[in-house]
Amino acid sequence: MTNTTDIQNASENIDFKGKSWVDREFAFPDRTIRLATSFSGIGAIEYAMRRLGLKSKIVFAGDIDANCKKSYFANYEIKEEQWHNDIHDFDAKPYRGKVDLFVGGAPCQAFSIVGEQRGFEDTRGTLFREFARVVKECQPKVFIFENVQGLFKHDSGRTWEVVYNTFRDYCGYDVHYQLLNARDYGIPQTRERLYCIGFRKATKFKYPAPIPLRYKMYDFLEDYAAGEYYDADRSVKLLTPNGDQREELLNGVKPEDFNEFIFPIREVDDKYYLSEKVAKYVLCPGTKSFKTPIKTDLDVARPLLQSMHKMHRAGVDNYVTYNKAKGIDGLRKLTPRECLRLMGFKDDFKLVVSNTSAYMEAGNSIVVDVLIALLKQMDITKYGIDNEE
Repeated sequence: MTNTTDIQNASENIDFKGKSWVDREFAFPDRTIRLATSFSGIGAIEYAMRRLGLKSKIVFAGDIDANCKKSYFANYEIKEEQWHNDIHDFDAKPYRGKVDLFVGGAPCQAFSIVGEQRGFEDTRGTLFREFARVVKECQPKVFIFENVQGLFKHDSGRTWEVVYNTFRDYCGYDVHYQLLNARDYGIPQTRERLYCIGFRKATKFKYPAPIPLRYKMYDFLEDYAAGEYYDADRSVKLLTPNGDQREELLNGVKPEDFNEFIFPIREVDDKYYLSEKVAKYVLCPGTKSFKTPIKTDLDVARPLLQSMHKMHRAGVDNYVTYNKAKGIDGLRKLTPRECLRLMGFKDDFKLVVSNTSAYMEAGNSIVVDVLIALLKQMDITKYGIDNEE
């Protein structure tokens, strides 16, 4: 087992010499992926499948948060009987042999660097065992377990060793793991997470190599009408990888036919702007909430967090200044839509909950673009089934 010091610089775990995941094509694009999730949140892996244009069928999903369920049901095809609220009460044995890919990230507060890092002493820290139990019961061909880097570093690596051995020995899987940062896979957000992948059969697998970051946080803002990706004629931003795709899009090809982002320009509501008094308080060093001045207008967003202390929420710790259409220069927080964009969700994702819940859901999600890189790197279609089966 690789120790905790080595993994953060473990080039042997990453495919620097092979073909870039960006250029990889799926061997069996017409196959259907039977997908299952627990701690499903707003369905990051489900949305990754959608962005890739792959066929997928939800076998089961679940989350204890009622608002997550509301968002999930509004955005994906699922029946009530396929949903579980509490993983403790979920029996996955009936699904044995019926799942190609199982994905989830157990609640991470017990290991997060912003928490008390109580680990297994915190009951939330034992939920990975329930995830492992579901793996054991339904025997997916592949599983992806995502969590905060604090899980990996907690208790000098001993906590992760328990997790790793559980997946390897109890579940019987070939286990791979690596810390990956969203900013290395196309999203302008500093968000480092542990991605553990288990294969039911021994598999030679290396993690996808980082790619240059083409975009900055401002490219993902709703009211930002500048930069090389802005198309003034259509009043949208076309975040596409090359000129050819830009021309195709401008010539009427449907936006949904592309994996990249097309963002309309629109004015941000006044409610997201801070009053002059609050703005001065937030930016002033030595306040109760902030020990040093908050930097605004970042090229790469800070991690979007579901909650930390008081004012720290998914869109609140990333402040931006911008001249609104009304000509007012103001300081504002990110909108829920912008937070979703910075997690890899296009604007077709339906927002059906309050802003408070939307912030939490975005902050708790897995970054879609990192999942896309992993799915392409492993060629998830190799694990799917033909439609007639």
